[in-house]
Amino acid sequence: MTRTTTSAVVPGATDKKSVGGKGKTKVSFDELDPEHNTSFGSSDEGVKYDIVQITAPVVEDMEEMRLNLRDVIGRKNPLLLAAADQIFGAGGKRLRPVLVFLVARATAELMKMENITDRQRRLAEITEMIHTASLVHDDVLDDCDTRRGKNTIHTLYGTRVAILAGDFLFAQSSWFLANLDNLEVIKLISQVIADFADGEISQAGALFNCNVTLDEYLLKSHHKTASLIAASCKSASVFSECDESVKNDMYEYGKHLGLAFQVVDDILDFTQTEEQLGKPQGQDLASGNLTAPTIFALQKRPELRALIDSQFENEGDLQKAIDIVTEYGIEEARKLAKREGDIALASLRQLPDSESKRSLVGMVGYVLERIY
Repeated sequence: MTRTTTSAVVPGATDKKSVGGKGKTKVSFDELDPEHNTSFGSSDEGVKYDIVQITAPVVEDMEEMRLNLRDVIGRKNPLLLAAADQIFGAGGKRLRPVLVFLVARATAELMKMENITDRQRRLAEITEMIHTASLVHDDVLDDCDTRRGKNTIHTLYGTRVAILAGDFLFAQSSWFLANLDNLEVIKLISQVIADFADGEISQAGALFNCNVTLDEYLLKSHHKTASLIAASCKSASVFSECDESVKNDMYEYGKHLGLAFQVVDDILDFTQTEEQLGKPQGQDLASGNLTAPTIFALQKRPELRALIDSQFENEGDLQKAIDIVTEYGIEEARKLAKREGDIALASLRQLPDSESKRSLVGMVGYVLERIY
């Protein structure tokens, strides 16, 4: 990865949501702004990461995938044709399938393959289907009006179409998964669905619980965010016929990149403005979802516990809590995100140098730079 003061250039180069209510805009891993270039940490002062350049090695793969997914829904289901164009139209970074393609190409280089396989292309489609289905259903549950700067499916076409679209995506992804005819991959991706449910249930059961531990937070974040990324990265390496150590490294890369993203997202809930977030600052805290910054702040400021236990019953309580977390929890959370990013980077050690590997490296920097 060549580093400059304006972008991270890839030599040879040519999608947790925020919890919101009605009228709110959601931001997810897939919506990172390609024009957002800020410093990545004091040790890399002046280094910038450009998502357009990072994704350049797989841009053709991604366009082929997008058109295919739109056709899969619309061709079989005329009722869902308009919804399919909205879901899989142009726009959005779709970073989960990007990572599948980057790992596929990086491991293909390792194994001296001429090109990636059809099963790796199908895997990218499955990954995007599962993720998108979960978002479509989440938007219905949370009554969210917009996502990725566009109106959500249930806002445009009604709840019935949105539920049907999400159900179809889950069903079609399951069928595609079965037809990959690889038990290891089937088990990996199937576990993701269970993890989604576990993550939602554990979060709902721990609202306003000041005794939640950092390990419990990380487990929930793994279930909700990192599991799909980890499983899909490892699965991509399975189809390159890598050995176990490389497959495990790809899982660790996806897992810790996903955890880094979630911690960063939770930091931004306190450090960005309402305009930047598309929702009120500290919304997770207000709803009782205690994330890494709050957990760290609770260790230093006992008075925060009383505010949370009372569920911010008095006017001004929430702002007091936000101020405490911002002062006493953000720096430790930044360190946590950086540690997760470092583990992700170390997991790339067995891959030979290539455009795709440099993009995998750059993706870590791109995620982390948002908090500096």
